[in-house]
Amino acid sequence: MSGTAPPRSGGHGYALVGVLLALLLFGTAGALWFGGRAGEAVGGDFTLQNPAGQTVTARSFRGKYMLVYFGYTHCPDVCPTTLTDVSAALRAMGPKAARVVPVFITVDPARDTPAVMGRYAALFSHRIVALSGSAAEIAKVAGEYHVYYAKHVTGPGPDDYAMDHSSVLYLMGPDGRFIAPLQAEDSASNLAAGLQRLIR
Repeated sequence: MSGTAPPRSGGHGYALVGVLLALLLFGTAGALWFGGRAGEAVGGDFTLQNPAGQTVTARSFRGKYMLVYFGYTHCPDVCPTTLTDVSAALRAMGPKAARVVPVFITVDPARDTPAVMGRYAALFSHRIVALSGSAAEIAKVAGEYHVYYAKHVTGPGPDDYAMDHSSVLYLMGPDGRFIAPLQAEDSASNLAAGLQRLIR
């Protein structure tokens, strides 16, 4: 499972490395998730900023299910596809979707300011809560969710880089505890069916 963005120029070495590392990460995290320690293994509190510049923490979502995804706005394929499918899945769920808040957290805070994240998320759905923060804040929340991400320079310019990242949807319960991972690359209909089963 990979959220790897291919380099803008050159070969596919970086992308392949990202795919392999993301697969390894998901396998390791999966062992934790299904080992009976889900609530301890994944998730935690965080302090990030929404597009309006307001501080948002994990506690801001208490009482709702969070569907958390990590990615970035320059991602050429996996991120936009996933956000499109999440939006379609929520529409397919009907009234039950009101209990779910899709949360999109950047792994590229240097380019993805809160305002940039807000404009990007709005292209897919007004329901998506887009969050950014400092490099340290992103590293903290990524660590809590066991998210792999890495910067790969692809050219001489300051924006000539891609971000490799794992691609997993994390379903968190109304109490903030981890429930299950969902395949980010699954179809919208399968994602909707999975959420219907997991949300009570």
